Amino acid sequence: MAGESGCKVDTVINTYGLASTDPIYDSIDEGLLARWTGADDRTEMGYRSLTAWFNKRLLRRVYTDHGRESLDTRIDSDYETLRGDDDLERDDLVERLEAAGIPGETVRDDMVSWGTMRTHLNDCLDGRKEPQQATTDWERESVETAKAVVERKTETALSSLAKKGDIDRGDAAEVEAQVQLGCPDCPTRVPFDVALDRGYVCKQHRSQALPSHDL
Repeated sequence: MAGESGCKVDTVINTYGLASTDPIYDSIDEGLLARWTGADDRTEMGYRSLTAWFNKRLLRRVYTDHGRESLDTRIDSDYETLRGDDDLERDDLVERLEAAGIPGETVRDDMVSWGTMRTHLNDCLDGRKEPQQATTDWERESVETAKAVVERKTETALSSLAKKGDIDRGDAAEVEAQVQLGCPDCPTRVPFDVALDRGYVCKQHRSQALPSHDL
């Protein structure tokens, strides 16, 4: 597992030897900042999409080092399984990775959360992003704001519980709130941002009248 102290993003970069894949950036950190701020005519990326990009870079590096297929479709599918809520699918994938000599659980634990990425960009890299003058994405922003409130309140509660001795090192725990959407016709559950990005909650029970975002 990546180090227990310091910035987790830095630790993962050093542990796995993650380097920039873009010739105009000397380091992966420069690439992260450029993608986040939209520099060099790039499309701006939010914390969550940038976190997924970073974690997939980690997964791709591990697969490449172990001679495992690392096509985009494989990386996307395995990443969603490792970070998803289906325990059976995740455990099955971890077992297959272990059989290939890849420590699946360790790789999963070393993946960073969007909160950690946010801290890395703002505090470690001292990044600054100009606020957009106008936005129509108020729905996504409302959910993100609600999750940020939950995280802050949870962190306060954890600090108190740690002082009482109820949760060892609770004040140092990494908190990540998530809104789950459930299919009304089956047990499928997915994170809100995943459903929004692909345009449906459950592929099997989505309305055929609605356009698909995943074509």
